[in-house]
Amino acid sequence: MMIHEGLANRILLWAITIAGLIVIYAPPLYLLAVSFNPALQPGLPRLSDLSLTWYAALPKERALVGALQQSLIIATVTAVMATGMSLLAALAYFELRAQRTAWFLTVILPMFVPGVIQGLALSAVFTRSGIKASSLTVIAGHLLWAMPFAFIVILTSFAAVRRSYLVAAADLGATRWRQFVDITLPLIRPGLVSAFIFSFLLSLNEFTRAFYLAGRQNTLPVVLFGKMNSGASPVIYAMSGAIFLASVACVALIAIRSIWPGAGKRSPR
Repeated sequence: MMIHEGLANRILLWAITIAGLIVIYAPPLYLLAVSFNPALQPGLPRLSDLSLTWYAALPKERALVGALQQSLIIATVTAVMATGMSLLAALAYFELRAQRTAWFLTVILPMFVPGVIQGLALSAVFTRSGIKASSLTVIAGHLLWAMPFAFIVILTSFAAVRRSYLVAAADLGATRWRQFVDITLPLIRPGLVSAFIFSFLLSLNEFTRAFYLAGRQNTLPVVLFGKMNSGASPVIYAMSGAIFLASVACVALIAIRSIWPGAGKRSPR
């Protein structure tokens, strides 16, 4: 009886999991399939009609290409800053004792602020301060959005750092800087890489904050939103499909590095 009940629970759990995955991934997969349809009207193509027509037309869309370049620059700067600042925040958390919970909640607080409110509030603050909307204002908004996630990722990687390692290094005469460079940094490097990629993707695909903070050169999500409402060509589906595939590849890289930390390293001869 217990065996049948356990089997039924596992079947139910798998059914719920599969249903959840279908709900999450069906829309982007549908959009990806539509991007291979050579027809002007969006729809699922037949296998015999699969075409790269709209992908080949991407370089001719100057507005999309320019927005993509702008988004890549903003995402890279955001990822670098979010990773560096989150590392400092994680080091502070690692050293704190009594106020750890308060510090943790302070760092992750922007995660719980809705994007519309955060973007509108930042826009109002920048306007009142005489700061014009530009790439820098977008980076500021994206940094508030990405840093809490990068902080959690890096903080998780600190589980590999044992105080006994640092105490042993201190007994051998290592300074705090040498302890960080020689012990802490190598152990948390996978977390830093994951935090960088995660922050990059969050910034690249973020729309709400960029909508309020972008200047003359909008980011790719904002441009895609405008072209979708104006009934633009199906090239936007190809751009969306390319971004989706690139995002999946980055997430797969994170998963591979977390499962096999030594992946990509050459084995010693």
